[in-house]
Amino acid sequence: MGAQEKPQGNANSMQDAKSSGIIGINVLCSVYRLNDDGKWDDQGTGHVTVDYLEMIAYVIIQRSEELALFVFDEEDNETLLSHRISPDDIYRKQEDTIISWRDSEYCTDLALSFQENTGCSYIWEHICKAQRNMHFNSLSHETFHAMNNELRELPAVELSTLPIILKIVTESSLADQMQLTELILNDQAFFQKLMELFRICEDLEDVDGLHMIFKIVKGIIMLNSPQVFEKIFGDELIIDIIGSLEYDPFVPQVQEYRKFLKEHAVFKEVIPFKNPVVLSKIHQTYRVGYLKDVVLARVLDEATVASLNSIIHLNNAIVISLLKDDSTFIQELFARLRSPTTSAESKKNLVYFLHEFCSLSKSLQMAQQLPIFRDLMNEGIVDIITDALQSEDKKIVLMGTDILILFLNQDPNLLRSYVVRQEENLLLGLLVKGMITDFAEDMHCQFLEILRSLLDSVTFTGAQVPILIFYFCLQLLNFGRWEIVDSYSHATNYHMVRVGSNLLVFFIV
Repeated sequence: MGAQEKPQGNANSMQDAKSSGIIGINVLCSVYRLNDDGKWDDQGTGHVTVDYLEMIAYVIIQRSEELALFVFDEEDNETLLSHRISPDDIYRKQEDTIISWRDSEYCTDLALSFQENTGCSYIWEHICKAQRNMHFNSLSHETFHAMNNELRELPAVELSTLPIILKIVTESSLADQMQLTELILNDQAFFQKLMELFRICEDLEDVDGLHMIFKIVKGIIMLNSPQVFEKIFGDELIIDIIGSLEYDPFVPQVQEYRKFLKEHAVFKEVIPFKNPVVLSKIHQTYRVGYLKDVVLARVLDEATVASLNSIIHLNNAIVISLLKDDSTFIQELFARLRSPTTSAESKKNLVYFLHEFCSLSKSLQMAQQLPIFRDLMNEGIVDIITDALQSEDKKIVLMGTDILILFLNQDPNLLRSYVVRQEENLLLGLLVKGMITDFAEDMHCQFLEILRSLLDSVTFTGAQVPILIFYFCLQLLNFGRWEIVDSYSHATNYHMVRVGSNLLVFFIV
């Protein structure tokens, strides 16, 4: 006995007909058939659904894996249409409310006319989804490898070709990956089209399409191509790229990376940047770091992580180079830090920025770093740090000590020469005071490390040796040396005890 097709739900009640199928919503449409006179005959109005065909084989009803369009009359639930969805490109969407096609089984043209645009779009996307699945299943390994070995260009980026693109990206050999990278780079519109498709799938809540795009984007990132990174991490694409990675099929819930970047990762431009490249590179650096440390932290290999770190490092160097060459920017930064009209909040942000600027200067080559620190010294950065060390905000104090350590690591004599010349030795006094102030132990270590480096005789030059030690001893006497000794006798941090003991040598009788 052969297998006879039977529309699912044909014998069900009206309510069952409306609720059957896989689309999950009630869509009303009219069915039209083109007659021999070239006119459209109205076949009736009913509820349309996409569902699996049932097969009657050997008196047993079985569900097939083939999807079909069913339209059930809205009054008596009779079947107005039963159409097996074809993988061929026969369907056309017209005027946002009509889907038509040439039905080879009935040798005639059929059309569905929908009352609402949303219903038409919903059924259209389910037809496209069914076609994609059929293309995906029909693409055998033999066909894929034969195609891949002769790959000369990528398929057009469309919903129906996503399965093929996914196979090419995820199943290519090492040699094929090099060819794939070249093809992606040669197709100037590839990523724009892929992201346009991503936005369409997101608007239509096409989960299968979103999952495929996630895998494609992840696979392309894993190609670890600097030229590809340059394209996808540009201002035009990077937010959509990160958005496409929100739809990981192996994570139960959709992530909200873009929401975080929009609402929480807001860059405070304490001083406007004249060069737009600076702000662009700052944004790119943060987003690439976020992608590396959060979005794809579980899947990136060491080589790709190293490449992303290189992008971040290079961006930092570019930003610092552009800012250091803008003399007016540095002058305005220090002018605002010194201005009595600058609010406490603004001054705090400026100190944070100055700390970041000094930290990122290490991204430059050694020969370029020293001139920057000298320029900052000439602009009066130590006066700014001296003010920071007197702040009630411990975070600002910590920023100040961090900057001093950066200077000492670069060239201790830069800071020593300033301390020797400073009136009343205010900075040195604040450092000694910091040792006996009730800070956290980590901050104590910061003060101790600074003093140890300042008084390190190995790196002393000229007359700084006796003068600086003399000033240091005076400050110790001002605060009482036994108070300092007592503070370190109760220390629990080994590094703190070790550095402190080195300092105490200077006033042991």
